[in-house]
Amino acid sequence: MFKSFEAWTFGVVAALIVVSPLSHAQPAPAPRHDISGTWTPARGEGDGIQGTGARDFPEDGKPEHQLPYTALAREKMKDYRPGNGARQNVPSQINDPAVIYCDPMGMPRQDLYELRTTQILQTPKKVVVLYEFSKIWRVIWADGRELPKDPPEPRWYGYSAGKWVDDYTFVAETTGTDERTWLDKGGRPHSDELRVEERFHRVNQDLLELTVIIDDPKMYTKTWVALDKFPFKRLPNEFDVREMMCSVSEYMQYNKRMGFGNPTLGTDGKK
Repeated sequence: MFKSFEAWTFGVVAALIVVSPLSHAQPAPAPRHDISGTWTPARGEGDGIQGTGARDFPEDGKPEHQLPYTALAREKMKDYRPGNGARQNVPSQINDPAVIYCDPMGMPRQDLYELRTTQILQTPKKVVVLYEFSKIWRVIWADGRELPKDPPEPRWYGYSAGKWVDDYTFVAETTGTDERTWLDKGGRPHSDELRVEERFHRVNQDLLELTVIIDDPKMYTKTWVALDKFPFKRLPNEFDVREMMCSVSEYMQYNKRMGFGNPTLGTDGKK
């Protein structure tokens, strides 16, 4: 009798293993024309920090990561003193406006530095992107409009318009960005001719990939890929995204204690 009960128990357990939805189950297919949700870097939160510049083209001094700068770009970068990367400066000489003044990071740097949990909302006419870092939001028009050929004014985050190129890929383009911003944390420049392409590709229900392509003929002799299929995983709808605000008063106190960023100093520490 004992052996019969043991065999019955084993059979029940085996059946449960077969029918239980384990973590090895394939994710559900992606819904059509839908990138909405709360997304976080799939390889870990630190994957989107990109402290030395664009993740897939960092300013790390390696020959394979040297960008195709124009002469104008090299001249413009002489005034840039970043706190990270191959051209890193000591804290007192950093003049990164997003670090020493708490200026908006702008586009595309919002994608290329501290890219953390991101919420995407959709309406029939727009896609709204809400970033955790700095608690910034952007609107990407999706109603068929064209980008302005002559933007009425430069904006920190530019003017963005997008469209679906297939059932699972939404492509946005941004122009009209403010030249006061740096392109990334490594201290790359951009001009008023910058054009940023973002490709949001939903692989399945739980995976979204973001590709960011830079096109700026004044600064670079050819286009280059700053983020290549950067993966996000979907979080539950009830996930509560924390605040990461840039507080000017707190920045001033921190910078004073650390000796950060006196923009009147040259690279040799002299005025």
